[in-house]
Amino acid sequence: MESINQFEEILGYKFKNKNLLIQALSHSSYANEKKKSRSSNERLEFLGDSVLSVVVSKYLFENLNVAEGELTKLRASYVCEKSLFVFAQSINLGKYILLGKGEENTGGRTRPSILADAFEAVIAAIFLDGGVEPVTKHVLRFLPDDVKLKKKSHFRDFKTILQEVVQRNPEEKVEYVLASEDGPDHSKIFVVEVYMNSNVIGTGNGKSKKDAEQMAAKEALSLMGYET
Repeated sequence: MESINQFEEILGYKFKNKNLLIQALSHSSYANEKKKSRSSNERLEFLGDSVLSVVVSKYLFENLNVAEGELTKLRASYVCEKSLFVFAQSINLGKYILLGKGEENTGGRTRPSILADAFEAVIAAIFLDGGVEPVTKHVLRFLPDDVKLKKKSHFRDFKTILQEVVQRNPEEKVEYVLASEDGPDHSKIFVVEVYMNSNVIGTGNGKSKKDAEQMAAKEALSLMGYET
């Protein structure tokens, strides 16, 4: 119970029904070990996913006057597993998750999918315990104060996306090679080629090697049929 109280302090919310929070923190591996005495957080995760989507959608709708497609893309960037994992880490959620011995011993406390699911389950628990106002306050703490600025600076890491695509085939690997650099020192243009094995799959240029690598990865993804 002490750890539950600690986590409530981090959340900034005191539960009237602490069993909701305990359930939200109970991974299926833990619930299975406890059998009938404990329910897992899977049902709460289902609800939390919808609550999160509604809160984020409302926030974006009220703060951005852009087309539906742009709203959808931006919402997706906030509710994806990668973002939820980062949010979960920021409140040290992994420390408080209840895991079975197997998950505990194989690094479950730092597994992105487990933390992202538990983050959604906690959202549902707050919603069921306190309603719309406290859950909205909780979710908005993870969103930028100026969403317009976030939109302008929204960055897609094409290198990471390409790496994730390539990793689906373990025998493949990518390498970035500087093809050329032109111009004076204060205004150089770099050209980078990205190779998969020995084949060039994309070329990009930029004012830095990093920018050129991103553009090369973007072209490679486009040529592979992925939307960029």
